[in-house]
Amino acid sequence: MHHFFTDQISDKGIRIGGQDAKHIQQVLRLSAGDMIEVSCGERVYSCEITGFENDEVVTVIRDISDAASELPVRMTLYQGLPKKDKLELIIQKTVELGVSRIVPVMMHRSVVQLTNDKAKKRTDRYQSIAEAAAKQSKRGVIPDVIEPLSMGNAVEHAKKECDIILLPYENAKGMDHSRRVVDLIRKGVNEGTVHSLGIFIGPEGGFEPSEVELLRQAGAEIISLGNRILRTETAAITMLSVLGFMLDD
Repeated sequence: MHHFFTDQISDKGIRIGGQDAKHIQQVLRLSAGDMIEVSCGERVYSCEITGFENDEVVTVIRDISDAASELPVRMTLYQGLPKKDKLELIIQKTVELGVSRIVPVMMHRSVVQLTNDKAKKRTDRYQSIAEAAAKQSKRGVIPDVIEPLSMGNAVEHAKKECDIILLPYENAKGMDHSRRVVDLIRKGVNEGTVHSLGIFIGPEGGFEPSEVELLRQAGAEIISLGNRILRTETAAITMLSVLGFMLDD
């Protein structure tokens, strides 16, 4: 069943406008009687299309359920800006894996440094990629992609927004500590004491020692993803995969 998002629901049903309405009519060629799913917050509505009015798709609600696709913890990915279109891949895959928010970060070794105008344009595109991935994976919400932050501002953001900050780092030694940290996170989520995680991933060149120290002083847990050196896009996907497997209901 095709999946869409809205923030407008009434007793009469749900109306879908804009690009989604065009997609439903012109690309999918759905018609009256066809069923679609519409997410609003943490709920999913099974809707029957009843017609089309003023460039909107008109539906009636046939069933309501809680969104089962969301993880029990909010995860924010602080991704060091990579080269070319790697960030698009990272956004697509981590949204599929359950990330709640993506924050591009201009780190010392980031080759890409964006001006305000370029950052705004790219953020709009990144948000559209997140929306498409959320539809494909039938997420209950569309994760936010915010405009890039400096490393210092990103760390301050994480300190305010996240209960636990994780730093997967290629120079971290051994897996025992990493396993203990993940076990403690799972216990905290189950007990209701951990609600949000922040994950910092470096760009292609990795973290500067000063950036690692900044995160250490902010209380980040420095962990290992194994004995192999991972590309930046692989590290982000791996970290979200491990957490999703351990924390999903």
